[in-house]
Amino acid sequence: MKFRGGYNILLQGRPERTIKVMPEPAVLYLPLRSHRFLFSELCVEDGQRVSDGDVLAKDSNNYAVPLLAPRAGTVRLKAVENHIVLEDVAHLEEHADMDEEEMSHIVQEMGAAGIKRYKLLALGAWQFFYDAYTGALPDPLGKPQAIIVSTLSLEPFVARGDAQLHRRLLNFTRGLEQLQSLLEYQPIYLVMPDINSDFAAQVREQIRGYAWAKLIEIPLKYPYYNFNILAMSLGLKKDNGTIWAVRTEGILAIDRALTLTKPCLVRIVSVGGPGVKSPVHIKVMPGYPIQEIVDMYVSEPAVRMLNGGMLTGEPVGEDALGLEAECRGVTVLAEPACREFLGFARPGSDRSSYSGCFLSSLRGKFRERLTTAMRGELRPCISCNFCEEVCPAGIMPYLIHKYLYRDLIEEVGQARVDLCVQCGLCSFVCPSKINLGKQFVEAQDLIEEELQHESVEEESE
Repeated sequence: MKFRGGYNILLQGRPERTIKVMPEPAVLYLPLRSHRFLFSELCVEDGQRVSDGDVLAKDSNNYAVPLLAPRAGTVRLKAVENHIVLEDVAHLEEHADMDEEEMSHIVQEMGAAGIKRYKLLALGAWQFFYDAYTGALPDPLGKPQAIIVSTLSLEPFVARGDAQLHRRLLNFTRGLEQLQSLLEYQPIYLVMPDINSDFAAQVREQIRGYAWAKLIEIPLKYPYYNFNILAMSLGLKKDNGTIWAVRTEGILAIDRALTLTKPCLVRIVSVGGPGVKSPVHIKVMPGYPIQEIVDMYVSEPAVRMLNGGMLTGEPVGEDALGLEAECRGVTVLAEPACREFLGFARPGSDRSSYSGCFLSSLRGKFRERLTTAMRGELRPCISCNFCEEVCPAGIMPYLIHKYLYRDLIEEVGQARVDLCVQCGLCSFVCPSKINLGKQFVEAQDLIEEELQHESVEEESE
């Protein structure tokens, strides 16, 4: 496989592989919105007592994917805006969570094969699936042309694949077997890091007998693990049908749902970044109070928290009280209390630069203690071409930026802004600190709106 661009960003605050179990909370704050889902169809009433695994709400626009109660508790719908609050939370009581009468009805409706897909949706495992090209939730009853299973997470800082697999390799292989049973002839591409380690060798040995799994080994370089990049590198055409994509945690969720018939109620989440005193992977459930995580792991008095990784994460708003359903990592950056004195004149021995113009280029590789400081002012594009060098999609971000500046939307489309995978590298390496990634997302949305408008006009004629 051939890859373009890419760039590894070394930052302080990398979590270790070990996983710590967080204390059981007394209250859970479950956000009704996540990156892909809006759980607008409420299935419970205020004051209702629910058990773990009960459906609290559904996303009616996403195949009715459910928001499950991670623990038993009392529902409060009006306590916090845009949240379902669970009070008097009880400890988890493991049990199979499918009604036998309902199951027999589903068998009659969908057949024995369809019941597995129904389980994945009803027990919360389908939330871990993606369309490789769009990132959307694929149709649980659809037939993909192929499936990409990635064991890699290369962005700082999201839950690492080796942490997810720690002591759960058997569960992973069972999950792969269950996934294969859903298919007819479609291939499964299993993506592994191209490294030599005891753990990697153990994984390779475990799947050696799976003739239906095609092992793909890739370099440890960001963002080569991106599903969109992998699909293009594998030669899987978007026009030939949906490509399912799932990460390590998704395979483990498949095993839990189909092998044990139990709901997927917990997540492995990384807590990392320069603002964390002890970077770690934690085992928590959606809705876990963010403040409890802050109290336990954050060391700085003023920080900015991101839901997700350093390059693609979104700021955690002040109104967000609990971890949302799709959270894979919490990245914490320090907020400087004052401006750095003569910061523009410093040689940069403590900061990295893609251009290699800082004194730090003499140090070799090191992990930078990144903060939220801009370290300078916004400037016009200087056409350095750094963004093009690191772009894994092979487009020219600086050229698209100039087209956008002049409102040349047609030229933006011709420059293939649609190929942008939103990895954030162009913005990171830009010496002028232009937020190229945000511009391209807005441009993609604008072009999509115009195409829909033209389609409506053609139909009306």
